[in-house]
Amino acid sequence: MPEATPTPVPRTAVDRPKADPPVQVPPPKVSKHTYVFPVKGCSVTYESRLLVLPKTTIWAGKGCSFVSPVNGVVDEVNVKNRWAPSTDRGADREGRFVTVIGDDGVRYLGGHLDKIALGIRPGLRVSAGQVLGQIGNSGNARSTASNLYFAISWKTSPSMWWVRRGMVKPWNYLDAWLKGNPTLSPSEEMRAVMNQTGAAPRCFTLCASKPQPTPTKKPTKKPERPQEPVQIPLNGAT
Repeated sequence: MPEATPTPVPRTAVDRPKADPPVQVPPPKVSKHTYVFPVKGCSVTYESRLLVLPKTTIWAGKGCSFVSPVNGVVDEVNVKNRWAPSTDRGADREGRFVTVIGDDGVRYLGGHLDKIALGIRPGLRVSAGQVLGQIGNSGNARSTASNLYFAISWKTSPSMWWVRRGMVKPWNYLDAWLKGNPTLSPSEEMRAVMNQTGAAPRCFTLCASKPQPTPTKKPTKKPERPQEPVQIPLNGAT
């Protein structure tokens, strides 16, 4: 006789216990400073690669707030948009800008601003996240969408504008401040670059302004000498 096929026994459903929510572990504190992303309250995009200079362009809507990335003191404030395409002076390319010397010893530049916040002046003590200005497209960004020119360097005299415009690649720090570790500091890298280049390096990239035509002088016309009177002899006298 054929063997009987066993009848399968139905399995009983088992309720799996719900897992506990993941534990949020804060990132390790790698410096004594706390940083914030330099654009507040707006969606942003930015370059994370070296194009020409070690700086980045943070694209954001016009009027978005540029804020101090760390506690510090305002260093330079330029409220006038002096850049002109006919001259393209290097010192004017960032348009309206504010720089802050952080408590970490690093200088931070925010340029292409539309406006400087009321009361922002050199020597003013500011806190991380304090509004310094509104994003625009002043300087040589006037034909582009609004953006923030963001650069990291060290303090120099205002005449050394090529240092102010960026010496340390900023995007790793921006990534950390935006969605990673708010204590990641650029101070160590800044000092390493400064030791390599010197505190007062020469300008090597995009240094010259546009040459201006030499004004030509019109030749001055010499005044004509008056003709001497002609002596006409009378009565045939010679």
